Amino acid sequence: MPGIPREFRVSLPAWLDDELAAVPATIPDRAARMRLVHRLADRNWREGNGGPFAALVAEQDTGRIISVGVNVVLASGVSAAHAEIVALSLAQTAVGGWDLGAHGLPAHELIVNWRPCVQCYGATMWSGVRRLVIAGAGPELEDLTTFDEGPLGADWAEQLETRGIDVVQDQLRDEALAVFRAYREALDAGEVAVYNPRGESE
Repeated sequence: MPGIPREFRVSLPAWLDDELAAVPATIPDRAARMRLVHRLADRNWREGNGGPFAALVAEQDTGRIISVGVNVVLASGVSAAHAEIVALSLAQTAVGGWDLGAHGLPAHELIVNWRPCVQCYGATMWSGVRRLVIAGAGPELEDLTTFDEGPLGADWAEQLETRGIDVVQDQLRDEALAVFRAYREALDAGEVAVYNPRGESE
């Protein structure tokens, strides 16, 4: 069929080069890895790329950073371009395959500044990562940002655990909420666009 699109492009924003210039290739401390995620999430919404979300994939035991991702829905025009999707896809590109848990690879973990939405939950489950590290999992994200994260079941963490993915919660939770509160202030002032507000469908 002529004329239909045959590819789409999702890219990290150029400002990440400056943010990552002084970041070491390996960050052994998990809290330090989450601190980096919070910093990227905060700058991301301020730069207008998308929501206040960031993620990274690291080798679980060493802390070597494999990839980072930020939400680029607004910048790319692709609704699926969430931080987790970007980070996982770039990590899979880096290792040369779709399975981050393939034989011969070190165990990988995904670090995110809140519990994944329903889309990113599925992507995490199928990615091959062996650990999910999140800042928090409560309703505060939706309350503050007005994003609809979807109908994730109450047993979401247990479901990951049964599939061999450890879940570590409440990693620098207050720092994550500070980013969301700053975003909410900008939202109330009409300075940012929510592309998936609860209760609206366009």
